[in-house]
Amino acid sequence: MRLLNKLLLSAVVWLAGTANAANTHLVDEAPVSISQPEPGVILVDFGRVAFGNVRLLPDESAGGAVTVHFGEDFVDGRLNRDPQGTVRYASAQVQLDGSAPVRAAPPANARNTETGSADHPPAILTPPEWGVVLPFRWVEIEGWDGELLPGQIVRQSAFARDWSDDAAHFESSDELLNRIWELSRYSIKATTFAGVYVDGDRERIPYEADAYLNQLSHYATDNDTQMSRDTFDHLMQYATWPTEWPPHMVMMAHADWMHTGDAQWLVPRYEALKAKLLLDRTADNGLVSSSWWQRRNSDIVDWPRGERDDYEFTSRNTVVNAFHLLTLRQMAELARVVGKASDAEYFESIADAAYPAFQQAFFRPQAGLYRDGVGTDHSSVHANLFPLAFGLVPAEQRQAIVNWLYSRGMACSVYAAQYLLEGLFENGGDVEALALITAPGDRSWRHMVDSGATVTWEAWDVRYKPNLDWNHAWGAAPANLLPRYVLGAQPLTPGWETARIRPATGQLEFARGTVPTPLGPIVLDWQDTGRFTLSLSLPEGMKARVELPARGRSGTVTVNGEPAAATRDGRYWVLAQEVTGEVTLAVE
Repeated sequence: MRLLNKLLLSAVVWLAGTANAANTHLVDEAPVSISQPEPGVILVDFGRVAFGNVRLLPDESAGGAVTVHFGEDFVDGRLNRDPQGTVRYASAQVQLDGSAPVRAAPPANARNTETGSADHPPAILTPPEWGVVLPFRWVEIEGWDGELLPGQIVRQSAFARDWSDDAAHFESSDELLNRIWELSRYSIKATTFAGVYVDGDRERIPYEADAYLNQLSHYATDNDTQMSRDTFDHLMQYATWPTEWPPHMVMMAHADWMHTGDAQWLVPRYEALKAKLLLDRTADNGLVSSSWWQRRNSDIVDWPRGERDDYEFTSRNTVVNAFHLLTLRQMAELARVVGKASDAEYFESIADAAYPAFQQAFFRPQAGLYRDGVGTDHSSVHANLFPLAFGLVPAEQRQAIVNWLYSRGMACSVYAAQYLLEGLFENGGDVEALALITAPGDRSWRHMVDSGATVTWEAWDVRYKPNLDWNHAWGAAPANLLPRYVLGAQPLTPGWETARIRPATGQLEFARGTVPTPLGPIVLDWQDTGRFTLSLSLPEGMKARVELPARGRSGTVTVNGEPAAATRDGRYWVLAQEVTGEVTLAVE
């Protein structure tokens, strides 16, 4: 049976690899503006960054060489031809011959077209018939005779074939938050160009943590579920190096199960997925140990290294063990889904033993915080944000950790920010989470928006990662966080058969939007101006458990104007009855 499962997985990986090109296509996009910043130079702005190249459509009299410059950055009214980090710039020369269309594409980049080596997975290649694509917003053209008309240049932009710009929507009373949502949403669209989730343009290879964050945001912004699956299958064949990245494969599989409810997809992948647990590194108490080599080379905590908040690596690492405990529980659930009850009991027994050992080894009662590892009393934000996000913190300790994390600010990377903000939102810290997303300074999405970004970055700023990409989907966490928490829509049972609707309002006056699900869109519109109201539309076949924000004097909950039974649970009123269809709810 194990051999059969391995053969089945090999087959689906191969099929996924052959299908990627069919899942993406080139879309013709017109320029937003054309200008002439100096004689002999034509500047074309396409409005937002996309992966692609351009097609020129000259008139019958055209001839000679034309140089086309492509770029992501813009400085002093010109395309930046010497950008920082790995922000993209390239040029190409083409020959015009009358009215014949000409594709202008840059030369291939040696780094992101590598076919792989013993220690480096292969880059994901785009179809050769497209020509080379790169991310760019601006084009400068030299050598063009006369005026360049809007109809004489198009950008051939690569996107997922079935992407729908109408699948998701978010709007709130905070215009900055709306801009951050749109930046993040479009970032997911723009980075679908390869047919699987890649880590940006520098390498163009999938990484497990990048893929999981991308998956969450893709679910929240489009109707597609296949791209995350194709990426999962690719990573099962081409794993990467960090310790915490294999557990993300369990998290990807679990997210697929919760989103789709499709057990059949799991069956041929289950046995191989078990190897992504860290069981080969556990002791009798279930905790994971790290050798000297692993502490120096594979336990990652955060990336880049400078974002680790001075984390002290020891033989027992709090962050690694937090991932271990989370994925043991998730793997037990997946085992039951595919009919492996004995496996589920085994994983649960390890988790049951490891949880009290985790608390004893890592929690510092005097400080009310988790330490980085055994043998140190240093408490980084990472040693606390991951346990909080993964539900490992005892209830009586959560508020203190929420307060401490917020006091530290965004002392982590754009990757770890996903989990920091999840931990805050899940534990009553919605005011704090929204404040961090929109904070002034250079460690928030406000900084990206204020800098003119149209696709999210790999890091908060070049000073934190000198070789950063400006086209990294793991920086697009608000694309999933705002629908899941501010709108409040998440699957409560697999396949969204039952949704949980629990808006986290922060200090917003209203929020409205559309959340895509496999059953159809959820449409929400809430207002919080003394009286909380929620208009909710659920697709056919879905019911919802609704939790409405409680206020100091609130005591009456209504559904369609009629009083409804509800129980106060902390900051929320939980309706006794699930709802279906279109309803209007209120808290008086």
